[in-house]
Amino acid sequence: MYLTDRSAPAGAGTVPGRRRGLRPGVAPVVLVLGTVSLITDISSEMVTAVLPLYLVTTLGFSPLAFGTLDGVYNGVGALVQLTGGHLADRIRNHKLLAGLGYGLSALCKPLLLLVSSIGALGTVLALDRTGKGLRTAPRDAMISLSTPSGKQGRAFGVHRAMDTTGAMLGPLAAFLILSAAADGYDAVFGVSACVAVLGVVVLVLFVPGKLRGAPVDRAREAEVGQPVLVQEAGAADNREAGAAEGRPPVRVREAFALLRLPRLRALAGCAALLGLTTVSDAFVYLLLQRRAGIGEQWFTLLPLGTALVFLLLAVPLGALADRVGRHTVFLSGHGALLIGYALLLWAPATPAIPFLVLALHGVFYAATDGVLPAALADIVPEELRASGLAIVGTSQALARFCCSLAFGAAWTVWGDGPALAASAVGLLCCAAIAGRVLRPTDGNR
Repeated sequence: MYLTDRSAPAGAGTVPGRRRGLRPGVAPVVLVLGTVSLITDISSEMVTAVLPLYLVTTLGFSPLAFGTLDGVYNGVGALVQLTGGHLADRIRNHKLLAGLGYGLSALCKPLLLLVSSIGALGTVLALDRTGKGLRTAPRDAMISLSTPSGKQGRAFGVHRAMDTTGAMLGPLAAFLILSAAADGYDAVFGVSACVAVLGVVVLVLFVPGKLRGAPVDRAREAEVGQPVLVQEAGAADNREAGAAEGRPPVRVREAFALLRLPRLRALAGCAALLGLTTVSDAFVYLLLQRRAGIGEQWFTLLPLGTALVFLLLAVPLGALADRVGRHTVFLSGHGALLIGYALLLWAPATPAIPFLVLALHGVFYAATDGVLPAALADIVPEELRASGLAIVGTSQALARFCCSLAFGAAWTVWGDGPALAASAVGLLCCAAIAGRVLRPTDGNR
């Protein structure tokens, strides 16, 4: 994608079909939002990396208690996504809602230093996930609105790759802090809070206040054979403000009317169906640590394997989804996850099992996390983009909330093996159903 500025002389410094410098082919706002997500994920993943072990081994929580907390951790954010998405569309300021979400999550990090009971921890985690729920749909809407339809997968891939860089650095930072600090868990929570504040500062200073899709330079597109965005210094926001004054506020009824769109219903339903059998990351790492006999001192490094593969494949698989079909890549990612479950079940003693499972876990995220919102680009109108993203994201997250509760209960009653076997069988069946539903409804990929 080329970015041109009308303040520059015509034809200055560009050669058809070539990019200047090292531009990655995505809008600048995608890179800034990726930076915010990178910093925030360092903070979040520092906590996420130590939380399962901290709760189960240090505080003595049962798998059922941990599953309940993990379900709260995901379920609350899912419900709030609808609110965040609708409010962002209603006030037409995605940055404001995203900033509130990032700020609330930052405030929750130091509170982890003060709580130890399941009720207090549940409250803090619920507030943290409230922040995530508020920011997710507005942030993804800003990415989508700044990107041409045919490049959505690539743009989300770039953002998710930057986000995943933070997901790699977070567990590594937690590992180093735990190794060096006497009160390791307290030090992790404290440093995490400081890093989260930095992410909020970057968002406030560098993300534009209001954003809508940039106009397309059709003449330049015909010349170079691909989409060209035109940026007019200061004019885009003025057009945005002027247009917004003449439009009535988006109503809740309009947002939920999106469910009348067959393709959106299909995506939301399949995301929920597959989420019902998707074991949470925390449980995957606990299963891998226990079944493969990995020492507790290495536990915080397990997310690094997932994050590394996610980082390497997010952009290639996003671009592949733009070409071959997003539903194909999305379902293939769940196939990779299913293979990972099978390896944990039937080959836990294999020396290479940790590397294989973490690699497949990373492939799953690279093929699904950015591809799902990219699939909505041609379905949801701009003025309701955040609401549409929130509806699909909420359906998926609520299903994963239910899965965490059910998996924790099954592990407590039957053990980890039968619980994982039930999830694997369920995922196989749900993937088969989703394959039949998505193929005829995803005509425009």
